[in-house]
Amino acid sequence: MDLPYLREHPEHLPAFLTHQRLRETPVSGGSICVAQRLTLEDGASVFAKSLTGAPDGFFAAEAAGLRWLREAQAVPVPEVLVELPELLALEWIEPDEPSKPAAERFGRDLADLHRAGADAFGAPWPGFIGRLPLDNAAGDARWAEWFVARRLAPFVKLSVDRGAISAADAAVLDRALERIPALGGDEPPARIHGDLWSGNVVWAADRVWLVDPAAHGGHRETDLALLALFGGTPLLERVIAAYDEAWPLADGWRTRVPAHQLYLLLVHTALFGGGYRDAVMRAGRALL
Repeated sequence: MDLPYLREHPEHLPAFLTHQRLRETPVSGGSICVAQRLTLEDGASVFAKSLTGAPDGFFAAEAAGLRWLREAQAVPVPEVLVELPELLALEWIEPDEPSKPAAERFGRDLADLHRAGADAFGAPWPGFIGRLPLDNAAGDARWAEWFVARRLAPFVKLSVDRGAISAADAAVLDRALERIPALGGDEPPARIHGDLWSGNVVWAADRVWLVDPAAHGGHRETDLALLALFGGTPLLERVIAAYDEAWPLADGWRTRVPAHQLYLLLVHTALFGGGYRDAVMRAGRALL
């Protein structure tokens, strides 16, 4: 199997893997999927991720998001080579060390991606973030109302249901959610990655690539705020400065950072439990 054959017959990849016809090298792929580098007969490499018993539409959602982001021709996004219910194979990206020129280009590229826009908040496909369903239903509401209803409130409830935060914690968060519309910053929907923490950024020789999206029409500040989570992406200040030069951020954007970060932090309490509770509550109280 070489790369042209794989593009022509993507459905054959599982059979080649079963019969060990490809060289498989484990790589880092997060805590949910099994990730591998596959070396084809022509020497080309492919990134493959698999999940036995994946929820219906799990990899279809990721593939749809990758293609949609790629259509903008802004930040580089890997080509989807194989999309199957329990497996996704993508163009291989050779990683490299972060550099100042790549960081500055990333800021400009990300601004171009966001400026490509979206028809509405949400997306026309059912979403996932990790294993969790993500409500991509569009609506006529302004961003703040949509964000609270579709991205925050469901994960507050799920985090309580799973015992990661208490009912008293949820009461504090509910007050924080009520404050979000007053923070301002409403803008038309941008074309965003939607899960843009540093683990979903791949530094290559001269550019930054985006992987593993929860792509949808959202607020551009969400992507920028998530880049600062969990230790932050390297050279973040240069990324932000280049972005702001290419497309100036709205007044007050720094005050809205905790609202955007609260979304991904709540996803983590819902997925992984109370270890993220303190971070959730710090973000929530910062909005009060």
